[in-house]
Amino acid sequence: MKLFRQLWLVIGILNLITQSVCRAQPAATNLWSLRLPNYYADSSPAIAPDGTIYFGTFYGKLLAATPQGNAKWIFQAGREIKSSPAIADDGTIYFGSRDRKFYAVTPLGKLKWTFATGAWVDSSPAIGAGGTVYFGSWDNNFYALNPDGALKWKFPAGGIVDSSPAIGQDGTIYFGSHDGNFYALAPDGKLRWKFSTQGQVISSPAIGADGVIYFTSTDGNFYALDIGGSEKWRLHTGGVTKSSPVLDENGNIYLAVNQQNVSIGSDGKERWKWGFPDFIEASPAVAAGGAIYFSAPWRDLIAIGRDGRQQWRLNTDNNVEHGNIIASPVIGDGGTIYVVNTGFLCAINSSNNLPSSAKSSWPMFRANPQHTGRVQIVK
Repeated sequence: MKLFRQLWLVIGILNLITQSVCRAQPAATNLWSLRLPNYYADSSPAIAPDGTIYFGTFYGKLLAATPQGNAKWIFQAGREIKSSPAIADDGTIYFGSRDRKFYAVTPLGKLKWTFATGAWVDSSPAIGAGGTVYFGSWDNNFYALNPDGALKWKFPAGGIVDSSPAIGQDGTIYFGSHDGNFYALAPDGKLRWKFSTQGQVISSPAIGADGVIYFTSTDGNFYALDIGGSEKWRLHTGGVTKSSPVLDENGNIYLAVNQQNVSIGSDGKERWKWGFPDFIEASPAVAAGGAIYFSAPWRDLIAIGRDGRQQWRLNTDNNVEHGNIIASPVIGDGGTIYVVNTGFLCAINSSNNLPSSAKSSWPMFRANPQHTGRVQIVK
């Protein structure tokens, strides 16, 4: 750990020396921090239209927090929550748990219903335009539920499904499996196509404005497929982490690849990368102001411009020995960045914030602050 911290300090000093001659460093401020019960969490926060922030912890608690950083309520599930919550139009919060159940909870923190599966539910749900909820399970099945919790259909994959689904403009549902396949299903649950890789597909896909689907495999490749399932290109990154891709308004792609935060052009060529002395699991988020927010070792959040230059770096907690930011950051409608480190929910403001995330089809993990996993129509 001491050696890693020394390497990180050297990298940070070199970056600051290189960039300070080119531009002033915009400030970032930690507006507030909410201490987590039982400490550990890697569920990415979702934000309701009224500003309430929801996220799960590894000790089975779903937390609701106000935009001011106060706890509203805590809902207790049976086991760990690694699934990130998704918020429906009526305010219902959906998430999975390692107690083998999928949950629907009201905005007041009351249980609406549960749906039992045969194994852990780590997959974060996606919500279709008609209210259907989609998610995968470690029981090798992919599920579609009606808003009342009734099973609509299930699709048997050839392996564990902990990849979180993405929904295209035509309603096609995309997800990966530990069987090495990437699947495209019609809204009625019928297989449209599948694409085979040489490794598990554990991260979540992103969808471009042109319908191109992007995802990673533990075979070390980053893939771009057209809507028919044909490969457009692949880039060998060597990455095996669960970080999922996001896109800016120009179609450039950002994700973490092992110990690197990487930018890839829509043509499949690497644009730039930043190296760190530790593995990065979280997905980045793209802001309207030109910054991409990446997590980094020791609970740091870094803003990097589209040109690959650091804009600022902020430590979200002084107690840097206790772990990294594992959950993906989310950008609220007011430009505030919310991130969960391994001890706190933090709200961060940057002087270069604009009112929202980038005007792209997939600017953050799960596509939008409500985490519906549904591609955004860019206007």
